[in-house]
Amino acid sequence: MKKLFLLSAAAVLISTGAFAQSTVVTTTGTGHAAAVQIEPQYRTKIKSYVTEHRVRPVTTKEKIVVGAAVPSDVELEAVPADWGPSLTKYRYVYSGDHVMLVDPGSRTVVQEID
Repeated sequence: MKKLFLLSAAAVLISTGAFAQSTVVTTTGTGHAAAVQIEPQYRTKIKSYVTEHRVRPVTTKEKIVVGAAVPSDVELEAVPADWGPSLTKYRYVYSGDHVMLVDPGSRTVVQEID
C-alpha cells in the first residue's frame, strides 16, 4: 500500500510539472548581481534576434563580464518584449558574441547569454 501511495504521489508531481507554464526568469542570490535563469527557448529567441537584427557588438578596453559594471560610455539597449515580460526590466549589451543582460540602475551585468 505504501509503494502504491509513493508511486501515485511521484506520478502526480511529475505530471504537474509537465502541465505547468514555465517561468521565464528566476533570480537567485541577493543584491544587484543576482543570477538570472533563462529558459532554453528564450535563449534561442535572443540569439536569433541578435543575428536577424545584425546587432553590432560593442568594444571596450575591459571585458564585460557577469557581476561587473558596464562602462558609462557604453549605450544600454532596451530588451525587446518578445524576449519575455520578465526580462523587460533589464537592458542588454552585445559584446564578444554574447548578449549581456544588465541591471539599468546599477549598470551591473546580471547574466551572460551565449
